[in-house]
Amino acid sequence: MDSQDFDALEAAAQARMSPGAFAFLATGADDEITLRENPAAWRALRLRPRVLRDITAIDTSTTVMGDRVATPIMVAPSGRHKHFHPEGESATARGAAAAGALYTLSTTSSVPIEEVAAQRGSAPQWFQLYLFPDRKWQEALLDRLADNGFRAVVFTVDQPVGGWSPRCARTPVEPDPNIRHVNMPGAPIGLTAYDPTTKGKVLYPATFADLEWLARRSPLPVIVKGVLRGDEALRCLDAGAKGVIVSNHGARHIDTTVTTCEALPEVVDAVGDRAEVYVDGGIRRVTDVLKALALGARAVLVGRPAIWGLATGGAEGVTAVLEHLRQDLTRAMALAGVPTLAEATPDLVTAGKR
Repeated sequence: MDSQDFDALEAAAQARMSPGAFAFLATGADDEITLRENPAAWRALRLRPRVLRDITAIDTSTTVMGDRVATPIMVAPSGRHKHFHPEGESATARGAAAAGALYTLSTTSSVPIEEVAAQRGSAPQWFQLYLFPDRKWQEALLDRLADNGFRAVVFTVDQPVGGWSPRCARTPVEPDPNIRHVNMPGAPIGLTAYDPTTKGKVLYPATFADLEWLARRSPLPVIVKGVLRGDEALRCLDAGAKGVIVSNHGARHIDTTVTTCEALPEVVDAVGDRAEVYVDGGIRRVTDVLKALALGARAVLVGRPAIWGLATGGAEGVTAVLEHLRQDLTRAMALAGVPTLAEATPDLVTAGKR
């Protein structure tokens, strides 16, 4: 797979999906301004390669929350993968594991936790969490995650209310009784946050007090996802979080937010050495990955590209996407004079012309 093949992968995935499933995957909120700006912001940065460095051995491995991974490119959480492939999240997890990449399972998964955990191999898995009012049920879920070998809880905090997508309103996902949120209370049919029945409703409210409770109760470290401000990153750490993910939810819920590329340096500066910082949002090229690492991210998460691979090739398709990115990262690191990820430092990038 080369860059041209990678660009064509989205169209190939669209051809295999229902119109509603593709619209849900591809869409952004409202006018989709941030959806366009997320990738553009990474591409606007310019690399400042180093020369005359020993690049005979390139090491793309790193650690995330203490676990060694072969690549700093992880799979971001997203729900209802059976809309994209019959095996759903089982195939996504298996494909990520084959590439030595970490996979984050969503609360809105269409496959049970235990089945996904069985695909892990030697690669760690995280679980993306929405909080529910029933604390006893929530506590049982946390213990279930620990029992099944998950390594961290990714607490998503930027979707208290579902956003709105005119694109999805015109081409909705048809509810399917065979595709359910099987890890949620009552295993409801897998409606999306853009479903008309949820418009304007508070879906997953949470406060800093909830984060404090979760950090105390969880047997796993808590990483907060959806942070775009340095001051709030610090508040999350003070409340017990062990890491933060700079994210605007793939530009899916509130439009015209700051891009994750622009927000990352402020969060990294605020957090310092207190915790690890990760980032997602619009990362499509390995040069984007290298720039994110240079700006202080420990690792990055990719969402839509992994689903393109899932839709076109199941587990093997996911592996192909991640292997393409890892192999190209090896080449980019060599050309930038960066043999290890630790050597991707802020002086490697500069602002380009927009």
